[in-house]
Amino acid sequence: APSKKKPPPPPKEEKKEEKKEDAEAKPEEDHYCNMLCCKFKKPPLKKYLQLPDSIDSYTDRRYVAWLMLVTIAYNWNCWFIPLRFVFPYQTPSNTIYWVTIDIICDICYLCDLLIFQPRVQFLRGGDIISDKVEMKKFYHSSLKFRLDVISVLPFDVLYFFFGFNPAFRANRMLKHNTFFEFNDRLEAILDKAYIYRVIRTTGYLLFILHVNACLYYWASDYEGLGSTRWVYDGKGNMYLRCYYWAVRTLITIGGLPEPQTLFEIIFQLLNFFLGVFVFSSLIGQMRDVIGAATAGQNYYRSCMDNTVSYMNTYSIPRVVQNRVRTWYEYTWDSQGMLDESELLEQMPTKMQLAIAIDVNFAIVNKVDLFKGCDTQMIYDMLLRLKSIVYLPGDFVCKKGEIGREMYIIKQGEVQVLGGPDGTKVLVTLRAGAVFGEISLLAAGGGNRRTANVVAHGFANLFILDKKTLNEILVHYPDSEKLLMKKAKVLLKEKGKPPPGPPVQQPRGLAGFFGPKQETPKLFKALLGGKGKDGIAKLLQLKKAQDSQVMPQKKRVDSSKVLKDTGRSWASRVDENEPQAEAEKKPQQEEKKPVEPAASSAPPAEKEEPNADAKPKPPVMHRGTSKESLIISMSPSPRAGEGEILTVEVKEKK
Repeated sequence: APSKKKPPPPPKEEKKEEKKEDAEAKPEEDHYCNMLCCKFKKPPLKKYLQLPDSIDSYTDRRYVAWLMLVTIAYNWNCWFIPLRFVFPYQTPSNTIYWVTIDIICDICYLCDLLIFQPRVQFLRGGDIISDKVEMKKFYHSSLKFRLDVISVLPFDVLYFFFGFNPAFRANRMLKHNTFFEFNDRLEAILDKAYIYRVIRTTGYLLFILHVNACLYYWASDYEGLGSTRWVYDGKGNMYLRCYYWAVRTLITIGGLPEPQTLFEIIFQLLNFFLGVFVFSSLIGQMRDVIGAATAGQNYYRSCMDNTVSYMNTYSIPRVVQNRVRTWYEYTWDSQGMLDESELLEQMPTKMQLAIAIDVNFAIVNKVDLFKGCDTQMIYDMLLRLKSIVYLPGDFVCKKGEIGREMYIIKQGEVQVLGGPDGTKVLVTLRAGAVFGEISLLAAGGGNRRTANVVAHGFANLFILDKKTLNEILVHYPDSEKLLMKKAKVLLKEKGKPPPGPPVQQPRGLAGFFGPKQETPKLFKALLGGKGKDGIAKLLQLKKAQDSQVMPQKKRVDSSKVLKDTGRSWASRVDENEPQAEAEKKPQQEEKKPVEPAASSAPPAEKEEPNADAKPKPPVMHRGTSKESLIISMSPSPRAGEGEILTVEVKEKK
């Protein structure tokens, strides 16, 4: 059936596609060439020779290179057409060389007229027009097109009728628009455009002197070479002698021979007037160019001089003045200006953001605190960062200060100082590190600095204050939540006590037993430290009291015992002791920590339990009975208060 014979064709299509792919891949392989033992990749010339459909005159470097080539041809015509017309340098023997170079210059003019200029983009109502038809119409309707057409008109054909006269090529000097366009585009892409401006202004001066030298030789030839003292006498190099005369005339140096004829007098007067005007204008232009090139340096010097004058007026110490000078010099050398914000304020916000991203985004993006935050929030923060330079030894922040901002290290290092004397280097922070973020993220505010931070060498830091960050986070609630979570984690880490010294493991048989538990504070108070005025003395006082007064209770609370002890200390003394010692003992007893035991409320509640009371749970006694003293520990009825120490004294039967 015919329906079954249709499926086979697809493999042929696949083969055709494979052949096309191989054909496309072959030219890429042909771009490699072997040289000696190495294999080099040779890009095709089509990439360089192929012209774009439209040319952006502001950013396309190839267009600037082409303008330079046309400018060279234009300068050739401007300099050598007057020279060949006046001076007898073009002879029948070398005419062929002059004509060859003229033809090359004319080819450059024609290519610019027919190929490049119709492809240049233009603006219409703020829109960039890149359509071929529209670009041609715009160029053909401009004054530049008319001058370009006139500059390539072939008046050289008149050579066949009037001989080889360079004056027929004077129309080539009308292509001045291309020359000035090249100057503007070149200045826009140069890093130090003022250097080219100085060279261009110097070229203007040399060209005017060149034209004046040609005019002087033409006037001398008109009067007759060597006919008077004022004209050129025909000796030496004709061009150099005339150029020397032109320099002395235009710059008004003087010392020239006096003109003799009326023609010479008028020519000399015009030369003097023209020289004063041209030379003064060129000198003024040169001053403006150099002044614009050194405007930043002059501003820096004036600021520094005003600051030094202010410090001298108020007798600022020499040490402080030296540090101020050092700050000015380092800031100017490192960034070329004193305040970067002054330069960026003149630009739109989008351009400021683009520059800030290229300069500072790589540094801020490395900060762990801002990882995971909205990228646009980081962009807004970049525009609010302030750059400050610290000198070696400057305190960035001091311990105990109220923290209102955080710091990001852009360049340099800072050291965190601590220790008992505040001089021990705890850690060294480098570019990309952040410190002071706790004061920025804490909700309560008013956090004090916990350490001194000192600049180690010259340090350039970014500063972001709390108010600015809050204004930014209003528009980014998700980033605000993330930062608050990180703030809680940081606060917990900062709040943990520092790790103590490592505990030494016991040696020998002591390693089989656990560590000894700490003695309770109340029990320490009863023991009285070294044992001189502790429990033993309480027992002696109790025996002395019981021998005189019969006890009426079977149990006495430890608080009453201590109170009675304090009251009867002065009267209950041994008969053999002197009266002076009896007066000193109450004072010593009052100084001992007896009140804590007497003021404990829970033991007082356990005095004389009633028979009707419910039975209490058994208490694990953690003490030993000696004579009539019993010490016990019981859990507190309130949660979280630990255990209660109870001291009971029983009367002997």
